[in-house]
Amino acid sequence: MRMKLFAALLCAAPLAAHVGSPDVFYEGAAGPYRLLVTIRPPQVIPGVAQVEIRSASPDVRQIKIVPLPMTGPGAKLAPTPDIAQPAVDDPQFYTGALWLMAPGSWQVRVSVDGANGQGTLSVPVPALSTRVLGMQRALEGLLIFLGLVLAVGLVSIIGAGAREAQLAAGKQPDVAQKRRAWVAMAVTAAAVIGAVWLGNLWWNSEASAYSTKLFKPLTLRSSVETGNRLVLHLEDPGWLTRQTDDLLPDHGHLMHLYVIRAPEMDRVWHLHPDLTAPATFTQALPDMPAGHYRLYGDVVHASGFPETATGEMDLPVVNGQPLAGDDAGGAAPPLAQADLNRKAAMLPDGFQMVWERGTEPLHARRPYELRFRLEDAGGRPATDMELYMGMQGHAAFVSPDGSVFAHVHPSGSVPMPALALAGNVAAANPHAEHAMPAAATPPAEVLFPYGFPKAGAYRIFVQVKRAGHVETGVFDARVEN
Repeated sequence: MRMKLFAALLCAAPLAAHVGSPDVFYEGAAGPYRLLVTIRPPQVIPGVAQVEIRSASPDVRQIKIVPLPMTGPGAKLAPTPDIAQPAVDDPQFYTGALWLMAPGSWQVRVSVDGANGQGTLSVPVPALSTRVLGMQRALEGLLIFLGLVLAVGLVSIIGAGAREAQLAAGKQPDVAQKRRAWVAMAVTAAAVIGAVWLGNLWWNSEASAYSTKLFKPLTLRSSVETGNRLVLHLEDPGWLTRQTDDLLPDHGHLMHLYVIRAPEMDRVWHLHPDLTAPATFTQALPDMPAGHYRLYGDVVHASGFPETATGEMDLPVVNGQPLAGDDAGGAAPPLAQADLNRKAAMLPDGFQMVWERGTEPLHARRPYELRFRLEDAGGRPATDMELYMGMQGHAAFVSPDGSVFAHVHPSGSVPMPALALAGNVAAANPHAEHAMPAAATPPAEVLFPYGFPKAGAYRIFVQVKRAGHVETGVFDARVEN
């Protein structure tokens, strides 16, 4: 049984929404108040999610939080909300804890009351069981010892009762009474052993049933036809009632595909395959060097549940066609030449992208607002910026071993269709909160809310658009515990 659960745990290693990056980050407006919300979902469901909220305004008096299903009747029947507690040394930072009771697509509704009135926003959260929690060795040993004490005590009490319950004071039990005691103890011991055996069967049955609820991510089966035509098949290993034909467009595309050459990570493409058959996508590849490639395909289900399907493939030299539309690519030095202190990435057209990273080290499991700026050859901010798929930019945070992949927007890690379902933005225009006025030029600076899930090395791919062309800046970082 343990081996089966261990195998299930391995299958669950890539997490939904973002591979190996389960925490949710969202920056948005609750009425007049700007909030940065971090939600750390539990690893088992039912379980407790940790909520952290930073208010940009000191005018907030109280913040309430409540969990709700994303869709269905439960989305309209909110329980009594919990009050988030402000930090003693930072009154603009609030924390709370919420139970998520079932796997699937949830939202955390945040209600703010302050000097400027009231405001509300909802943050979509995928609730998943991703592992089986083991018992601590010390607690396991203590429970076994106490169980043995109870079992031996029960058998002894039954034996004493059968031997001496009807014995007159001062009398010693005779042979018949002793025999009756031994028989009673043997029967009791057999009953105890049987109860433990049946309990073990029940426990294993429950554990086996629970293992079927462990999240199993979609996978990408890939092939290349007629030279440069990439064909991707979404394959479902079987998890609850998930479908592969219920996808919602995110930024106008059903899939956002990142193709990264490994292990060098010196080439990256952000592509958008077309759905050509049920659960089948195709993409005309650009020119690509030979190598081994990792595939990360972001999709969003009709419930608002996001996933990153993963795959790998080996390619010969591909003579493809020029990138068009929202498709973009970039190049960088191989990881062996990574500069962990580099703050500026030179771009092919003479521009440069600057990471305003400061001098403080980065730490795992802390929310950051990572800021990048595009400059011309003279160090001046670019003046011909454009929105890239409705937003100021897109970023991918990837670990060299491929265990972490997160596609993040200036609003955070939440996909736009999920935000629309949660009621934050109009379904007809999911970019409404983040898009610029039609006559305005986006600033040359873009900010991404994100927290690295674990210590180690990361490569960051940042993409912005200017003068009709998508620029790709590549940076490296070392994250400490």
